[in-house]
Amino acid sequence: MLIALVDLLQVLALLLVTSARDPGIVPRASHPPEEDLGQYSAEVGGRQTPGLHFSRTKEVMVNGISVKIKYCDTCMLYRPPRCSHCSICNNCVERFDHHCPWVGQCIGQRNYRYFFLFVSSSTLLCIYVFSISALYIKIIMDDSDSTVWHAMKESPAAVILMAYCFISLWFVGGLTGFHLYLTGTNQTTYENFRYRADNRLNVYNRGCVNNFLEVFCTRVKPSRNNFRAYVQEEVSRSPVPRARETEVDDTTVDPRVKVEDDLDIGGDLLKISQRRNFEEIDEEIRDRGSNGSHDVALDVESVFGSDQQAHMVRPEEQHLSWGTRSVGLEILPEVAAESQGNTRKEAHQ
Repeated sequence: MLIALVDLLQVLALLLVTSARDPGIVPRASHPPEEDLGQYSAEVGGRQTPGLHFSRTKEVMVNGISVKIKYCDTCMLYRPPRCSHCSICNNCVERFDHHCPWVGQCIGQRNYRYFFLFVSSSTLLCIYVFSISALYIKIIMDDSDSTVWHAMKESPAAVILMAYCFISLWFVGGLTGFHLYLTGTNQTTYENFRYRADNRLNVYNRGCVNNFLEVFCTRVKPSRNNFRAYVQEEVSRSPVPRARETEVDDTTVDPRVKVEDDLDIGGDLLKISQRRNFEEIDEEIRDRGSNGSHDVALDVESVFGSDQQAHMVRPEEQHLSWGTRSVGLEILPEVAAESQGNTRKEAHQ
């Protein structure tokens, strides 16, 4: 009983450490690596457009063998060897093994040994409980000199524990055996399922003994993340242009901005036309000043009458290039009357 209790506490402690420990998350970069940027020239809209790009893969040396590493678009960095991006945690994890739904955590470089100890301890616990329950039924059979069925009726709890441990043993026992094989060959679950059919050379295999020593006897690297630190504000940077980006079409401009611009232009044209008409009237008054005030007054009225009629005619709503309507422009009657009165005074003088 004491052994089972100690083993149970050990399993729970290893489960807590596995789920709460940083698996080896690689901190994200705030911008793409600038040292790997290169120039390119892409044809956009019939002309060559310069831009920046970087290689999607790089080659690094591992145990004297060249290994390709990939660029992660989400984390904006080149993943270290044996690192992969977890789609559930949305993080790049060093020596990524798999994402365990029962633990609720990724299994990576910094918590793999605790995960293996958790699984193996669970296997030993199942074997121990199953054996003790079977031994207890055997003791009942010997004491009462009865059959197995009679002993199972005497202790139904032992039968339930045996059935539960027998079913669980297939899962945790099989998982323990599988990870023993992976540790002995220095593989991860991700590498075994992804590259098993390629028959590629395992550059990380250093022998069975050295592989076990690497997993269980090496010092765990410190976490690269400070989860207690305050979040830093990211510095805004100009986006890196890409080849597939095209020029912005004029149709993407907000139509309301275009309407406001057209109204401003229309107001400027109205002011210019009024100033132009006033200048023409002044010139005619100076030229015809000798003909008499009566004739000048009639000319002014005729000029203003025709000009006012031309501006008072409201044109139909004009259609812009994108189908937005702009209202026609006109001169206010008060402005026309005031300007006409001023002109008459100058003519009589």
